Amino acid sequence: MNDKIENGAGALPRRNASPAARPEGGPSPRFRHLAHLPSFRDNPIVFFTACTFQRRKILATRNCEQILREIWERSAKHDGWWVGSYVVMPDHVHFFARAAVDARSKAEWVGMWKSVSARRIAATLSIKPSIWQPDYFDRYLRSSESYSDKWQYVAQNPVRAGLVISVADWPYRGTINDLMF
Repeated sequence: MNDKIENGAGALPRRNASPAARPEGGPSPRFRHLAHLPSFRDNPIVFFTACTFQRRKILATRNCEQILREIWERSAKHDGWWVGSYVVMPDHVHFFARAAVDARSKAEWVGMWKSVSARRIAATLSIKPSIWQPDYFDRYLRSSESYSDKWQYVAQNPVRAGLVISVADWPYRGTINDLMF
């Protein structure tokens, strides 16, 4: 039978989704993420976004912000990652960080703070894990203008989401270290 008719009028033909159709042999992923690529600089400022599992709105509390802030404050000494400005939204976090020369790898570091914070947040809120989505978004910043522009955009998130009228009204944001470009 014709694929257009079988799939509905105007539908595109179905692709073969069998494991043999992919070189890895596994099913095709629902969402594809770009690979985490190395930077063009020795120690760039990195913009991160991490979302809660199933985008649960659990993070916008004083306790959750404090848990994340404490982990990120210790991170410079223990892991070699310096966290700068951050915004904790109900279902995700945005923040900037820079690695020292001898820092843990980015993936290891993100895995560490997500793991530690997940246990503490689950216990604090009396909820079951999972707390975080497995992946995260990261982007290397190219200039001080890029950093400033990105921060202005991120700081406006609570306003755009209709949670507050003014950036200054959002209590779940701050700066831990001044990341000079």
